[in-house]
Amino acid sequence: MATIAWIGLGNMGGPMAGHLVSAGHTVRGVDPVAEARTAAAERGVQLTDSIAEAVQGVDAVLTSLPRNEHVRSVYGGDDGIWANAPASALLLDTSTVDVATSRWCHDGSAERGFRFVDSPISGGIAGAHAGSLTFMLGGDEASVAEAATLVEPMAGHVFQVGGPTMGIAAKLANNLMLFVSLLGVAEGTQLGAELGLDPETFFKVASVSSGDSWPLRTWYPVPGVVPTSPANRNFDATFTTQLADKDLRFALAAAEHGRLNTPAARLALRQFDQLIEEGYGEKDCSLVVKFVPRDGHVAGFDPGI
Repeated sequence: MATIAWIGLGNMGGPMAGHLVSAGHTVRGVDPVAEARTAAAERGVQLTDSIAEAVQGVDAVLTSLPRNEHVRSVYGGDDGIWANAPASALLLDTSTVDVATSRWCHDGSAERGFRFVDSPISGGIAGAHAGSLTFMLGGDEASVAEAATLVEPMAGHVFQVGGPTMGIAAKLANNLMLFVSLLGVAEGTQLGAELGLDPETFFKVASVSSGDSWPLRTWYPVPGVVPTSPANRNFDATFTTQLADKDLRFALAAAEHGRLNTPAARLALRQFDQLIEEGYGEKDCSLVVKFVPRDGHVAGFDPGI
């Protein structure tokens, strides 16, 4: 069994770290949020006061962080991973970052003698709790193979997708498809309701027909149909609009660099931007369904709560 440092114990990182503890690993965790620290401790994570303390003598370091700047600070800071972890430690970043930040992590790690694997995930908070996440691993062949074994307790699927930054490439392309699909689900469910279809009946039809998709099965934006839907909880977030906006911007930046035409993804980004402008950045990204009815009213959402 390994000794592992986990940096970032939030909605995703906390449950994931807990699965590693359950698998028999020793996990030291760091997070600035008291609630996250408490929840992680209840899962058996050994809390430390600093990154430097967490990474001393470890076999591996995993990070789960919100934004590019957090990843760069955690890796490159004086109290960070590169300055304090043993060079023998395998480094994995499960965060969704842009390609440039992933490349920076690979290059900076290699310059200092570390092995780094970009290790983004898909499956959301439900997948983190269930241990059914999809991992997309990018790096040199030997490091990726080692990482694949390490992440198994947290995963339903593990893909070794190629060399450095290929993991984050897979994640950004996947999320672009997710958010475009989400708009289709939002519009289709509201059309079904307008035409008089019972929501549960229509869900059963669509989920075994050509309209099926992950957002349909997981985020169906009508209350009382899918247990995991944010519509059951006033669209409290499983995946915030702000994070969806960030991820889609990274994907579109990569598409622009490749001179690709992506009008559907740009429409999704405009809708996320509008939700943020209206003050709903912390609500679930599936709240884009409110833009389908002309009056903006949808079942399951009360803006006053």
